[in-house]
Amino acid sequence: GERKDGPASDWSILLAVEVCPGTQNGLSSTGSQENQYNLIKDRYGGCEIVMGNLEITQIESNWDFSFLKTIREVTGYVLIAMNHFQEIPLGQLRVIRGNSLYEGRFALSVLFNYPKEGSNGLRQLGLQNLTEILEGGVRIINNKYLSYGPWIYWQDIVRDNSAPIDIHYNGERGSSLNYPTSHAPNALFRLFLLFCLNSSLFLLGPCHKSCGDYCWGPNKEQCQILTKMVCAPQCNGRCFGRSPRDCCHIECAAGCKGPLDEDCFACRHFNDSGACVPQCPQTLIYNKQTFQMETNPNAKYQYGSICVSQCPSNSCVSVCPPDKMEVPREGQRQCEICSGICPKVCEGTGPEHRQTVDSSNIDSFINCTKIKGSLHFLVTGILGLYCAVMFSFLGILNIQSWPKELNDLSVFSSLTTIQGRPLHK
Repeated sequence: GERKDGPASDWSILLAVEVCPGTQNGLSSTGSQENQYNLIKDRYGGCEIVMGNLEITQIESNWDFSFLKTIREVTGYVLIAMNHFQEIPLGQLRVIRGNSLYEGRFALSVLFNYPKEGSNGLRQLGLQNLTEILEGGVRIINNKYLSYGPWIYWQDIVRDNSAPIDIHYNGERGSSLNYPTSHAPNALFRLFLLFCLNSSLFLLGPCHKSCGDYCWGPNKEQCQILTKMVCAPQCNGRCFGRSPRDCCHIECAAGCKGPLDEDCFACRHFNDSGACVPQCPQTLIYNKQTFQMETNPNAKYQYGSICVSQCPSNSCVSVCPPDKMEVPREGQRQCEICSGICPKVCEGTGPEHRQTVDSSNIDSFINCTKIKGSLHFLVTGILGLYCAVMFSFLGILNIQSWPKELNDLSVFSSLTTIQGRPLHK
């Protein structure tokens, strides 16, 4: 039958989903181990969709990360690095969109997750429902005890066949016992262990016999679910079986339970009232009878990958297009055409190529009226900042050092608003 669109339907989808902001801290830490853990727990507890990057780094204790079990989508990248825990419970994660990529290339990065001493360290990725990486590749390197994740059929998960897959220096396949041969009670038993750990039978993999060659762990419920490489040639994307009739809809991501746009496990582009669509209903539509563009009464906004009739948190975009400016209307901020010269929007700091304000980029902030993101001032590179025309920040203002000759923050005297969207955590 005909699908009914309306505020109740798309809002029910949005209100039923817990959305949380991601981070862009990279490998930097925020204080003590306990503080780092509590910040992560506060941010992601109960979260289902991470708007941005999911970064779990520098956790040296085996803390309880069960609060991550609800996450099923990350719009940016996932970074798991320099931790000592044994497993990361992201069993519900289906899609990594890769709207932003770590080091500009990787949607999933798992790096250096083991201590210098001891036998703790990451042993299982626990991503058994991950079946789609829309943009970017995979890097899994230097995880001494990780014996499963590296052997996944990553080509089935990564949509872009040319995306990099960099996997090196991890635990050996078949070393799931992780039993040090030096602990053997005698030489004969030590030889037996060495034979087992290096035999061809054992190297076929520690997967359960029902899984075949690819699995996320040793149990039968940890088999890798293949949704691309097993499809019939007629399928243009994912499938739910090997028959030409088992193709997913082209707008599906992560697989499906049937051929319709409403059968998708996740949407490649946007979710419009439960159906996956290439774009949300536009504000103007073409009238074939009058040959004119007319206002669409069913127009919707884009909020992440969801089409909504009304924007949550008063905003659906971070900045307006170049020919428009942000104007408050009836309690909401809207983009309207500039009456004169448009305000100047400048990129903030934080990305890999633009970490802090320093001598190499200070001139790019001249006459800026809005900062798209945040500004970070560190000990180095802050001399020479004597004027600024900034009116608002979308992110944060983080000052860890300041020139001695400047006694106050008067260079920001025109600053009226700090929105704090990606809060410093």
